[in-house]
Amino acid sequence: MVESSVSILADSDEIYETAGRKPNPVDIHVGSRVRYRRMIVGMSQEKLGEKMNLTFQQIQKYEKGTNRIGASRLFQLSKILEVPVGYFFEDAFAHSAPSSASHGLHEPEQEGFLLDFLNSREGLELNKAFAKIQDPKVRRRVIDLVRALSEEKPEAKESQPGIANDLG
Repeated sequence: MVESSVSILADSDEIYETAGRKPNPVDIHVGSRVRYRRMIVGMSQEKLGEKMNLTFQQIQKYEKGTNRIGASRLFQLSKILEVPVGYFFEDAFAHSAPSSASHGLHEPEQEGFLLDFLNSREGLELNKAFAKIQDPKVRRRVIDLVRALSEEKPEAKESQPGIANDLG
């Protein structure tokens, strides 16, 4: 196996390098944008593969960044998913070293976790369902419920009388 090295110079002079089999961060980002858009339009990996004359395994590899997406394939994806080619590169360098003037107290670890969640099936479904709620009071109650559930500890559930009665 031949080791390769690819470098891309970002605006912040940060260099992205890959050696051997490790995917390039830009390829991972582009793949995640493909996955996100595919999920937004409600298309399966199989269906996208059919439209591109590829297997769903190849789509999986593109979405994980394992395989780099060539220019003609990226153009084809942009037409199928109905977005401009630039869509796949939006925020590609957002995790570069933050400037204190534009980002303030930037916490990339938490932001990465949030983006990972929003790109997951559960995050996308939750986001879509929540966006359909019209009543601001109901939206607030849903947020309060999710916060309460996320803070609840298993042993706390048993020690709180009346919760089972409230739910039933």
